[in-house]
Amino acid sequence: MPELSEGAHEATDEGADIRVAVADNMRRVRLARGLSLRELATQTGLSKALLSQIERQIANPTVSTLTRLAAALDVSFSELTRSPQTEPLVIRAADRSANTTGARLLFSMMERRRFDVSEGFLDAGDGGVMSDHGRGSIEYGYVMTGAVELTVGERTFTLDAGDAVQFSAALQHIYRSIDSQSTILTVVAYADD
Repeated sequence: MPELSEGAHEATDEGADIRVAVADNMRRVRLARGLSLRELATQTGLSKALLSQIERQIANPTVSTLTRLAAALDVSFSELTRSPQTEPLVIRAADRSANTTGARLLFSMMERRRFDVSEGFLDAGDGGVMSDHGRGSIEYGYVMTGAVELTVGERTFTLDAGDAVQFSAALQHIYRSIDSQSTILTVVAYADD
């Protein structure tokens, strides 16, 4: 059997990742909308067998097929093909240019989501409550004052004033103030289920 080049391995992995994302997103949205595979087949003009193969990650759907699925499920193409976030994204205050004034865009939301915004105050050494916000939720945090430790699942991050973080809020997580009172701004965006 011929060996694949490094670029071919990457392309294969990306294709598999997209098939998994499409399968998970399609099934989640289809069930949230109360649609059977038969009903979705009628709406898209695609066969029930093909739709089943897509959900089982067997079929490799074309762009045209994905576009029809997105339209029938009332989601964007990017929402249908987007992989869930697995790694926290930390934005450091130190990465900001010292000579700029005005607003700094930390995260842009591309999905239609319900969300809530919270401002948290923690005394030195205090922590919040270990919690999660459900499947498909994303949390955006910004440390306004002080410094905190954020534990997400098994990983812990130290965040200083001006640092920001984005992570899957489906994972258990907790903020703890380190050595002084801390203020944290959080936005939790929920899946459109």
